[in-house]
Amino acid sequence: MNKTQLLQLIISRLSDDLAILLKAAKTAHEASTHEENIPDNKYETLALEASYVAQGQANRAQEIRLALEAYKKLELQHFGQDSPIRLTALVTIEDQDGCSRTFFIGPQEGGLKISAGPADIMVITPQSPLGRDLIGRSVGDQLKAGFGTGRKEFEIVAVA
Repeated sequence: MNKTQLLQLIISRLSDDLAILLKAAKTAHEASTHEENIPDNKYETLALEASYVAQGQANRAQEIRLALEAYKKLELQHFGQDSPIRLTALVTIEDQDGCSRTFFIGPQEGGLKISAGPADIMVITPQSPLGRDLIGRSVGDQLKAGFGTGRKEFEIVAVA
């Protein structure tokens, strides 16, 4: 998969997520203001709880809206084998056992998984621990990632 297709999939996924969240926030808001949920006493908190849910969903929708705008404005960079890794790099790392993982370094929404054929591509940001470790490196460099006993050594095998 090329990065232009990947970027379109990210934008599509964020658009879908935004639509779902906006609908959920609207439903929660309606529940918080519905006449059946008007409390009869101080122990009936359904309307209050629904308003908290609606606010949380609205806040998350705003985060996704900002991320969507960032990805729509994103200019993809071309990387050669000797190019240092930076924003918009598609990076493949491999462990000692030959297991590989591919990451896209994006401006926001780290943790988003995009299915690309047989393998998934994980979006990470430069602010994430792995993103910080990858920035400035190039193909052939070694790095350690993970925590505690789960810490492994990886080699950067491809950058696009």
